[in-house]
Amino acid sequence: MIPLDDQEIRRRQRSRAIVTGWLLGGLAVLFFAIALAKMLT
Repeated sequence: MIPLDDQEIRRRQRSRAIVTGWLLGGLAVLFFAIALAKMLT
């Protein structure tokens, strides 16, 4: 297996962190919307 340089590893970690952040943010918004809908009804 070809060893990857540090820059490539950091780039992959950064893109994975960004995707994880978007997923967590989306879940937070989803839970907030569900809670708001339950309170209004």
